[in-house]
Amino acid sequence: MNPDSSSVRRAVATEADAGERLDRWLARSFPDISRTRFQTFIAEGRVTVEGKALTEPRHKIVAGVTVAFDIPQAAPAVPAGEAITLAVVYEDDALIVIDKPAGLVVHPGAGHGSGTLVNALIAHCGDSLSGIGGVRRPGIVHRLDKDTSGLLVIAKTDEAHKGLSEQFAAHGRDGRLERVYLAFVWGVPERSRGAISAALARSTINRKKIAVSKSQSARSAVTHYAVVETFDHTVSLVECRLETGRTHQIRVHMAHIGHPLLADPVYGKGFASSARKLSDKARKALEKLNRQALHAMVLGFIHPVTGVPMRFESPLPYDLQVLIDALREPAAHSQRNNIVSKK
Repeated sequence: MNPDSSSVRRAVATEADAGERLDRWLARSFPDISRTRFQTFIAEGRVTVEGKALTEPRHKIVAGVTVAFDIPQAAPAVPAGEAITLAVVYEDDALIVIDKPAGLVVHPGAGHGSGTLVNALIAHCGDSLSGIGGVRRPGIVHRLDKDTSGLLVIAKTDEAHKGLSEQFAAHGRDGRLERVYLAFVWGVPERSRGAISAALARSTINRKKIAVSKSQSARSAVTHYAVVETFDHTVSLVECRLETGRTHQIRVHMAHIGHPLLADPVYGKGFASSARKLSDKARKALEKLNRQALHAMVLGFIHPVTGVPMRFESPLPYDLQVLIDALREPAAHSQRNNIVSKK
């Protein structure tokens, strides 16, 4: 960090600030920048205390110290724009809501340098896309797994990115954010509704997997579920509402209680033989699915600029509609609880 740069901002801690976390104190002292963004600045070594760069957001503030940070310029959209068709649900000058198809990767990464949602967004939005998310993730506030379909909101301005990030950081506990998923799972949960509270961390056995863990690195995770419909005691359609938003959360939590998602190649391998219990039509629909049966059905949030509540719903995509129609065919064996929420 160049101490003489005009982009450097400073503040001196008072007695009242003593003992407060560095990232929380920064967000309170500079309300135009989110705590999440400050955590990124700290990790990048952009924050100094008395001239010394710190990389721990939990560092405790001491009265009288001078804290400075360097504001990086908005990251350029380095990935190339690509003419990929987008299902735009809503768009204005601040944000865009997309109905993502299964199979589309959200942002460039290992093995996916192009053909991603970010590439499509750069072509669609051009220079209006927020750069706060980073060079490879401009505008991205949250994500869906490659093979999960459904609703995503993307920021087009830095102001929108900050406002949306704060809502996602609160995970809906303050009532602003709503995320509802539909999942097809093996078996029928003993309780028709409940909450799964199990901390998650990267698996120590397989680094590509997430696992329920009691380690210090594990992050709290809570999923609320309700059984919507059951099919011949073999498959259930479950509505999942997220209280937290961890990687693979629904997939891991449902497997944790013994009901993994249909066609989940990572967390549901042990239930592949259960397909023999399905009708021929349902089994063929499942074989063609070729991805975990999970769909982000509802996304609700407060518009970060106008303050207007917004709520969007996405119908089941074609592959999951074919599956549910096949499962419902023997109607005498299907039970519907009709509890999908409609706000």
